[in-house]
Amino acid sequence: MTLNIGNKVVYPCQGPCVIGSIVEKVVADRPIRFYYLTLLDNGGQLLVPVDKAQAIGVRLLLNKSEIPKLLGGLMQTTDVTSDWKQRAKENAQLLASGLALDVAAVVKSLTALNDRKPLSMLEGQTLEKARKLLVGEIAAVMDEPRSAAEERVNQALQISREARVSVAVGV
Repeated sequence: MTLNIGNKVVYPCQGPCVIGSIVEKVVADRPIRFYYLTLLDNGGQLLVPVDKAQAIGVRLLLNKSEIPKLLGGLMQTTDVTSDWKQRAKENAQLLASGLALDVAAVVKSLTALNDRKPLSMLEGQTLEKARKLLVGEIAAVMDEPRSAAEERVNQALQISREARVSVAVGV
Protein backbone atom coordinates (compact mmCIF):
# COMPACT_ATOMS: atom_id res chain seq x y z
CA MET A 1 0.00 0.00 0.00
CA THR A 2 1.47 3.29 -1.08
CA LEU A 3 0.32 6.39 0.74
CA ASN A 4 0.85 9.92 -0.52
CA ILE A 5 0.86 13.42 0.90
CA GLY A 6 -2.75 14.56 1.23
CA ASN A 7 -4.20 11.06 1.69
CA LYS A 8 -6.69 10.72 4.51
CA VAL A 9 -5.92 7.65 6.58
CA VAL A 10 -6.96 6.01 9.83
CA TYR A 11 -4.40 5.41 12.57
CA PRO A 12 -5.74 2.66 14.90
CA CYS A 13 -7.01 3.93 18.26
CA GLN A 14 -6.42 7.54 17.16
CA GLY A 15 -8.80 8.00 14.24
CA PRO A 16 -8.77 9.83 10.93
CA CYS A 17 -5.63 11.71 9.93
CA VAL A 18 -4.22 13.43 6.89
CA ILE A 19 -0.70 12.85 5.63
CA GLY A 20 0.87 16.28 5.72
CA SER A 21 4.33 15.33 4.57
CA ILE A 22 6.92 12.60 4.44
CA VAL A 23 9.99 13.48 6.48
CA GLU A 24 13.34 11.83 6.99
CA LYS A 25 14.88 11.63 10.44
CA VAL A 26 18.05 9.98 11.64
CA VAL A 27 17.36 7.31 14.23
CA ALA A 28 20.23 5.23 15.65
CA ASP A 29 22.50 6.62 12.92
CA ARG A 30 20.10 5.46 10.19
CA PRO A 31 17.91 7.68 8.04
CA ILE A 32 14.27 6.64 8.37
CA ARG A 33 11.32 8.04 6.44
CA PHE A 34 8.17 8.92 8.37
CA TYR A 35 4.64 9.90 7.46
CA TYR A 36 3.81 13.12 9.28
CA LEU A 37 0.14 12.68 10.22
CA THR A 38 -2.23 15.31 11.56
CA LEU A 39 -5.32 14.07 13.42
CA LEU A 40 -8.47 15.49 11.87
CA ASP A 41 -10.31 15.64 15.21
CA ASN A 42 -7.91 17.70 17.29
CA GLY A 43 -4.91 18.61 15.15
CA GLY A 44 -2.59 16.31 17.09
CA GLN A 45 0.45 15.11 15.19
CA LEU A 46 2.01 11.69 14.76
CA LEU A 47 5.13 10.37 13.07
CA VAL A 48 4.76 6.89 11.62
CA PRO A 49 7.66 5.04 9.98
CA VAL A 50 6.80 4.56 6.30
CA ASP A 51 8.01 0.96 6.33
CA LYS A 52 5.94 0.09 9.43
CA ALA A 53 2.69 1.92 8.60
CA GLN A 54 0.86 -1.09 7.20
CA ALA A 55 1.98 -3.38 10.05
CA ILE A 56 0.77 -0.79 12.57
CA GLY A 57 -2.61 -0.80 10.84
CA VAL A 58 -2.58 2.58 9.12
CA ARG A 59 -5.10 2.38 6.29
CA LEU A 60 -6.95 4.62 3.88
CA LEU A 61 -10.36 5.89 4.97
CA LEU A 62 -13.37 3.92 3.81
CA ASN A 63 -15.01 4.95 0.55
CA LYS A 64 -18.40 6.66 0.64
CA SER A 65 -19.88 3.55 -0.93
CA GLU A 66 -18.82 1.50 2.14
CA ILE A 67 -20.65 3.66 4.71
CA PRO A 68 -24.11 2.09 4.13
CA LYS A 69 -22.63 -1.37 4.79
CA LEU A 70 -20.95 -0.08 7.93
CA LEU A 71 -24.19 1.47 9.20
CA GLY A 72 -26.12 -1.64 8.16
CA GLY A 73 -23.87 -3.70 10.39
CA LEU A 74 -24.77 -1.43 13.32
CA MET A 75 -28.46 -2.11 12.65
CA GLN A 76 -28.06 -5.87 13.14
CA THR A 77 -28.67 -7.44 16.52
CA THR A 78 -25.67 -8.93 18.28
CA ASP A 79 -24.77 -11.37 21.02
CA VAL A 80 -22.71 -10.00 23.87
CA THR A 81 -20.15 -12.14 25.67
CA SER A 82 -21.25 -12.46 29.30
CA ASP A 83 -17.71 -12.79 30.73
CA TRP A 84 -16.45 -9.22 31.21
CA LYS A 85 -12.77 -10.25 31.00
CA GLN A 86 -13.30 -11.95 27.65
CA ARG A 87 -15.37 -9.00 26.44
CA ALA A 88 -12.64 -6.53 27.43
CA LYS A 89 -9.99 -8.61 25.65
CA GLU A 90 -12.09 -8.92 22.48
CA ASN A 91 -12.94 -5.21 22.46
CA ALA A 92 -9.29 -4.22 22.92
CA GLN A 93 -8.28 -6.45 20.00
CA LEU A 94 -11.05 -5.07 17.79
CA LEU A 95 -10.11 -1.46 18.54
CA ALA A 96 -6.41 -2.14 17.99
CA SER A 97 -7.12 -3.56 14.52
CA GLY A 98 -8.26 -0.11 13.39
CA LEU A 99 -10.74 -1.65 10.95
CA ALA A 100 -14.00 0.27 10.73
CA LEU A 101 -16.14 -2.88 10.92
CA ASP A 102 -14.29 -3.97 14.06
CA VAL A 103 -14.78 -0.57 15.71
CA ALA A 104 -18.47 -0.73 14.75
CA ALA A 105 -18.72 -4.18 16.35
CA VAL A 106 -17.45 -2.72 19.64
CA VAL A 107 -19.97 0.12 19.45
CA LYS A 108 -22.80 -2.27 18.63
CA SER A 109 -22.05 -4.82 21.37
CA LEU A 110 -21.37 -2.32 24.15
CA THR A 111 -24.45 -0.28 23.22
CA ALA A 112 -26.57 -3.45 23.40
CA LEU A 113 -25.05 -4.29 26.78
CA ASN A 114 -25.60 -0.73 28.02
CA ASP A 115 -29.27 -1.02 27.08
CA ARG A 116 -29.56 -3.99 29.47
CA LYS A 117 -27.45 -2.74 32.37
CA PRO A 118 -25.11 0.13 33.21
CA LEU A 119 -21.61 -0.34 31.86
CA SER A 120 -18.57 -0.44 34.10
CA MET A 121 -16.39 2.64 33.99
CA LEU A 122 -13.85 0.85 31.74
CA GLU A 123 -16.50 -0.38 29.32
CA GLY A 124 -18.12 3.06 29.28
CA GLN A 125 -14.77 4.57 28.29
CA THR A 126 -14.26 1.88 25.65
CA LEU A 127 -17.70 2.60 24.17
CA GLU A 128 -17.03 6.34 24.17
CA LYS A 129 -13.67 5.85 22.42
CA ALA A 130 -15.11 3.45 19.84
CA ARG A 131 -18.00 5.82 19.07
CA LYS A 132 -15.55 8.71 18.70
CA LEU A 133 -13.43 6.72 16.23
CA LEU A 134 -16.45 5.52 14.25
CA VAL A 135 -18.12 8.92 14.09
CA GLY A 136 -14.82 10.56 13.17
CA GLU A 137 -14.28 8.25 10.22
CA ILE A 138 -17.86 8.58 8.96
CA ALA A 139 -17.67 12.38 9.24
CA ALA A 140 -14.36 12.46 7.35
CA VAL A 141 -15.56 10.10 4.61
CA MET A 142 -18.90 11.83 4.13
CA ASP A 143 -17.30 15.28 4.48
CA GLU A 144 -19.91 16.29 7.03
CA PRO A 145 -19.90 17.63 10.59
CA ARG A 146 -19.40 15.18 13.42
CA SER A 147 -22.96 15.91 14.59
CA ALA A 148 -24.38 14.60 11.29
CA ALA A 149 -22.23 11.46 11.47
CA GLU A 150 -23.26 10.99 15.11
CA GLU A 151 -26.90 11.15 14.04
CA ARG A 152 -26.28 8.46 11.39
CA VAL A 153 -24.77 6.18 14.05
CA ASN A 154 -27.58 6.91 16.52
CA GLN A 155 -30.24 6.10 13.92
CA ALA A 156 -28.57 2.79 13.04
CA LEU A 157 -28.25 1.83 16.70
CA GLN A 158 -31.90 2.76 17.31
CA ILE A 159 -32.98 0.35 14.58
CA SER A 160 -30.91 -2.37 16.26
CA ARG A 161 -32.44 -1.49 19.63
CA GLU A 162 -35.97 -1.70 18.22
CA ALA A 163 -35.17 -5.09 16.65
CA ARG A 164 -33.91 -6.41 20.02
CA VAL A 165 -37.05 -5.17 21.77
CA SER A 166 -39.39 -6.74 19.21
CA VAL A 167 -37.55 -10.07 19.51
CA ALA A 168 -37.68 -9.87 23.33
CA VAL A 169 -41.45 -9.30 23.38
CA GLY A 170 -42.04 -11.85 20.62
CA VAL A 171 -43.39 -9.45 17.98
